[in-house]
Amino acid sequence: MHRHRFNKCHDLRQNMNFKLLINAFIGCLLCLGTAAAQQTAAPDQQDRLRGSISPERQWWDLQHYHLSVEFLPDSQTIQGTNKITFKTLQPNKRMQIDLQPPLEINSVQHAEKDLKFQRDGNVYWIDFESALPVGSEESIVVTYGGKPTEAKRPPWDGGVTWDKDREGNPLIVTTCQGIGASIWWPTKDHGYDEPDNGVKISLTVPKPLTAVSNGRLESVKEVNADKRTFNWIVTQPINNYCINANIGNYVNFSDQYEGEFGELDIEYWVLENQKEKAIKHFKEVPRTIKAFEHWFGKYPFYEDSFKIVAVPYPGMEHQSSVTYGNGFKNGYRGRDLSDTGVGFKFDFIIVHESGHEWFGNNISMKDVADMWIHEGFTNYSENLFVEYHFSEKEAQDYVIGCRSLVKNDKPIIGQYGLHREGSGDMYYKAGNMLHTMRHILNDDEKWRSILRGLNRDFWHQIVTTQQIESYINEKSGIDFTKFFDQYLRDTRIPKLNYQLDGQTLTYWFTDIVEGFSFPTQIRINSVEKTIKPNAAKQSLEFGSNIESVELDRNFYFENEEIK
Repeated sequence: MHRHRFNKCHDLRQNMNFKLLINAFIGCLLCLGTAAAQQTAAPDQQDRLRGSISPERQWWDLQHYHLSVEFLPDSQTIQGTNKITFKTLQPNKRMQIDLQPPLEINSVQHAEKDLKFQRDGNVYWIDFESALPVGSEESIVVTYGGKPTEAKRPPWDGGVTWDKDREGNPLIVTTCQGIGASIWWPTKDHGYDEPDNGVKISLTVPKPLTAVSNGRLESVKEVNADKRTFNWIVTQPINNYCINANIGNYVNFSDQYEGEFGELDIEYWVLENQKEKAIKHFKEVPRTIKAFEHWFGKYPFYEDSFKIVAVPYPGMEHQSSVTYGNGFKNGYRGRDLSDTGVGFKFDFIIVHESGHEWFGNNISMKDVADMWIHEGFTNYSENLFVEYHFSEKEAQDYVIGCRSLVKNDKPIIGQYGLHREGSGDMYYKAGNMLHTMRHILNDDEKWRSILRGLNRDFWHQIVTTQQIESYINEKSGIDFTKFFDQYLRDTRIPKLNYQLDGQTLTYWFTDIVEGFSFPTQIRINSVEKTIKPNAAKQSLEFGSNIESVELDRNFYFENEEIK
């Protein structure tokens, strides 16, 4: 049973500006505007500072953020502070804090004393009076402000969006995956370190606006007659890019879901004129969580609840605060990305972005070059949702249908230490890679145990590709190393070649990395057979004349008969 509670707010427009290119979405759900240009340029010192675990980052371990920001719609500026609490791992006196222009740091205080700081592009160097002792817990308060970068095409080109509802009221949202959280607040802007004890997010906005962020709403405090502050508490570790601010005239209603870990609070923050549609359409949310708890284990953030927030862009996986702008329709903005019809059976944004709670928010990549850990598994979660609620055949139709979106333009794994992600194939190609691995393993219960085990054994952890590969190899009992090399580090799709000669089938692989050889299902004259091709030609005697050979479609290989 679900309970619904409502808070009266002003009307917001229903028809937001969603003029986004579908092909941009197909490429990936990262912020690929400004960031894309940076990907093709030769790396410079700023790339190294952004993407590496520099000595000025390595010596201190994040414990907590208290981010306090006031949004000023009239001037489209922000001003605020970030109290950064950390533990000292090594003696050092220089700290790297990231904040992208045109925002500026105005002051930094430690123990109520002003610290010296200087800017170096997107980085600020902050100097303590002397090296801090190992093992001490310290905090600094960074005061900053200015006119932040405006998001030209959210969520791909991130920043702050200053929008209006149909009545002319402010509607303000932040997006920063790819471009980085430092586009709107000062932070340690690297995925390797998350605040162990969570975050407090205090958003001050003009009345009568409501500010929605991650976690649970702790309090709403009156500042003066014209503005108030909304205090949100996140108790669990969280990616920087997942922290978000959504400001507008929202209406709230809520559900409760009985899950694997007990009662999960679910909240929905939508536009007033969307309320009726949202109540009906968001019944998809508990169904989504139910499917993913089956496949991946318990929802990772019961303590911080789950919410969906309506925004003027397609959506994003902000931890415990999924943002949504898919028009309360199935598919993705009226399209089935698989072109099979199956994509119209579910709301893509609800399913995909919720899947990130397990892969991306629970299990997080250490370096952006390993973004496939977030996007590949989450893309794969879409067809698992279909299989759980509909059928195995439709799930296969969906994931296989999405192969047409693969570009094979460059490797899925990017460049380490430079904040350079790999190909957008981290979505559909990586999803099909995982689908193929499941069929190579040919043991569905073991495969499900691996998916659940990943989320259990890497619970709230930051990981590398090597860790994920080693885990799957160990738990599956199959050495998939060459398989990962083929799909993550190479652009070629293996080709199964074969020749027919009466009762003899000769077969071999081309377009493979050295040593690539895995069990493969085929049908000879509609009879299922398992072969293990490699680069050398092998033969199979069938016992009667071979009329047809068909590769099982669940194996993401090309195949060709050589006459």
